[in-house]
Amino acid sequence: MGATSFDLSLLSLSSPGWGGVLLMGLLKSLQVAIGGYLLGLFIGIGGAAGKLWGGPILRDLLEVYTTVVRGVPELVLILILYYAGTDAVNQLMQLLGLPAVDISGLTAGIFVIGVVQGAYSTEVLRGAILAVPPGQLEAARAYGMSPLLSLRRITFPAMLPYAIPGLSNLWLIATKDTALLAVVGFAELTLVTRQAAGTTKAFLTFFLAAGALYLMVTLVSNLIIGIIEKRARRGFARPEGAA
Repeated sequence: MGATSFDLSLLSLSSPGWGGVLLMGLLKSLQVAIGGYLLGLFIGIGGAAGKLWGGPILRDLLEVYTTVVRGVPELVLILILYYAGTDAVNQLMQLLGLPAVDISGLTAGIFVIGVVQGAYSTEVLRGAILAVPPGQLEAARAYGMSPLLSLRRITFPAMLPYAIPGLSNLWLIATKDTALLAVVGFAELTLVTRQAAGTTKAFLTFFLAAGALYLMVTLVSNLIIGIIEKRARRGFARPEGAA
């Protein structure tokens, strides 16, 4: 079969089609993307709080973290974190007198994507918090709200509309970054697509199919993000000329 042939039968879910394999690769990509995104969001919340309200040492450490992650290509970071991270865990286990652990590719992938996402989430959330009008926070203090109550009732709802555009972009980036895990042998969508194309030589068929699956994830994500953003912006004044 020629390298430029287009055969839809190769995408069938039953053998000899590879459709089921591609869908399993997509599922693993989504698992890593969701897990890494949530881990990155958790890191970002802590990082933003540390940069805004932490001590000078903590702020400096977080600045180094965000600068390094945002300055080094993501592929290089993934290679370093994937291999060095798993090796560091096993060396720590050895120092503690415990047997080495076999870290699954899924766990390692979530950790890698989460660390990368965390640096960007830190800056997105920090900027969103700074965008909250200071008068609202002063009013909360005047009413005698505690810092935690003010955070829950004032800061978080007010910062959300400013954070959602950046966080939505990070989610879409996370879905694409999973493709970089193919270089370390994790069987996500890009790797299984390459394997299927290499076996059948139907490169056009499989890479177009993979592109369509990634596009489908993006379109569905944009639909959900639009609903969330619309709800978060309830009560905000619309710009002139907005529909």
